[in-house]
Amino acid sequence: MDASTASNVVAHPAADESHDPSFAELDLSKQYPTPPPESVTSFAALKDRIKHHYELASDYYYSLWGEHLHHGYFLDPTDTKERAQTRLIELLLERARLEKGIAVLDIGCGMGGTSRFLAKHHGCNVTGLTISGKQVEMAVRLTMDEAGVDVANKTAPDAIKFGPGSARFIELDAEELDQHFPEGGTTVDCVWISEALSHLPDKKLFFQNAARLLTARGKLVIADWFKAEDLTLAQMEADIKPIEALWAFAFSQGRDGIAFLQAFRAMKRGYANGAFRYAVMVFQKPVK
Repeated sequence: MDASTASNVVAHPAADESHDPSFAELDLSKQYPTPPPESVTSFAALKDRIKHHYELASDYYYSLWGEHLHHGYFLDPTDTKERAQTRLIELLLERARLEKGIAVLDIGCGMGGTSRFLAKHHGCNVTGLTISGKQVEMAVRLTMDEAGVDVANKTAPDAIKFGPGSARFIELDAEELDQHFPEGGTTVDCVWISEALSHLPDKKLFFQNAARLLTARGKLVIADWFKAEDLTLAQMEADIKPIEALWAFAFSQGRDGIAFLQAFRAMKRGYANGAFRYAVMVFQKPVK
């Protein structure tokens, strides 16, 4: 697939953490010892822990983040996080130039916020995928409640009419797309993945599956964190490796909130130093 857009969409904050109280608040390692990580024997075992984490924490994430489990694109100091989050979706739509009414596969859909937005405001027919059954239940319930649908079974995977479009939600590991969507079967006009790509161990497999599922001229839309290009060894050691190590540790534990807070602190430091960047990218599948 050909890259048509790649943009760093947010300005760097000040790099001086000594005057930022949030750094001190997040540095809980001085207050609470972080336990040594438990061993993980396989990717399957790691994914089971990730799934377990979201089964336990999704209600908390909803209370903290709202319906959108992704960052926001802030343009004004008065922006609410909700407005910034929807503006990020609007930015991706603008860069991707998606037609209305298309079929979209929303990878790592969380509680379905983006899926609902695309259905309601762009008329898309969206299938949202998440590794968490708890998130599927929440996504279906929120979608039906907002759509005014009153049915007893709120976990059915059938498409829910939502505005001019529709949304349905499936519990599925994103690296098992080939098993749920076999060769010669379902195709979509857009594969949308927001802040989930970085958590997939086998990224090559994901890109292969995405390319296979896309129609000719279909688009892959990505928003995520990336390390900057041409980093020195010192920058890798200081800013990138701590992020990778802390996130790996936090997910391997599946329950340790302290590790997550330390991981966010490492991300903020890397972002402030310019080594860790947020980008949006759009790729289009060529016609054979």
